[in-house]
Order: sequence, then C-alpha cells, then structure tokens
Amino acid sequence: MTEPITVRLTVNGDSREGRCPPRKLLVDFLREDLTLTGTHVGCEHGICGACTVLVNGEAARSCLMLAVQADGAEITTIEGLMKDGILHPLQEAFRQHHGLQCGFCTPGMLMTALDLLAVHPDPSDDEIREGLSAVLCRCTGYHGIVNAVRAAAPILRGAS
Repeated sequence: MTEPITVRLTVNGDSREGRCPPRKLLVDFLREDLTLTGTHVGCEHGICGACTVLVNGEAARSCLMLAVQADGAEITTIEGLMKDGILHPLQEAFRQHHGLQCGFCTPGMLMTALDLLAVHPDPSDDEIREGLSAVLCRCTGYHGIVNAVRAAAPILRGAS
C-alpha cells in the first residue's frame, strides 16, 4: 500500500493540510478530510460540474483532480463565498432570481459563474449560457440562472 502524502492548501483563505493516499480525488479530500461538504460529488467523471471549485482562481472539476495535484494551490469552495453571514453578490442574485431549486448543482454553478464573470465581466446572455453549459441542472431550466448571473455581473465589476 502506498504511504499517505501530506497535502497543504489554502482553502477559502485559510491554510489547511491533511494526509491522504496519492490517488485521493480533490473532491473527496475536501469533503472527507477537510469536512467542506458544500462541494458536491455528482457524476465523478467531470461531466456534470457539480464538483467545480476554483483552483488558483480558475474553475476546475475537483472530481478529475487528485488532491496531491492541488498541493500548494489556493482553493475556493462554496463555503468561501459568504462573508460574515452576508451572501456573496452572486449567491444573493441566485436567491433573488430563483436560480436554484433542488440546490445540487448550485455550488458548481456558482463557482463556474464566478470564473465566467472573472473572464467576461460584462457577458451577453449567450456568453452566460455558453459559460455555464459545463454545469448540468435538471431542475431550473436555466432561465433564473442566466438572469442571476446577468444581475450579479455589474455588481461584481463595480458598476453602478
């Protein structure tokens, strides 16, 4: 059996570490070792996007990445969005525009939307749909999600 390896990360601004087998997936390390269960395990093949987190500021499927590959990285999970009990503007927009129903895809959708808005701060509806097409939602029909991302975009870019 392979010896566990120490993995050191900055997760949601906090230094974290744990020991895990070299082949442990990042999603499992976050959920099981760091008890950050907001990142959901969906298809486990990188298709559904439910496990999306930000790795060094970019959206990544945590079910396709080994924890050891993230050693030294800055990770942002859904738990890192709310500050001092106040929803992140994107979370608030999802709430206001009914961008979620069952909530299973929501963490991955929010993290993917954050990446999209970092790259395209003023996206068109088509760009929003294209940018979020990597995350599957079986409940909302995407209309509320697109509206939420559109509403959050000017807030995140600091426009009034």
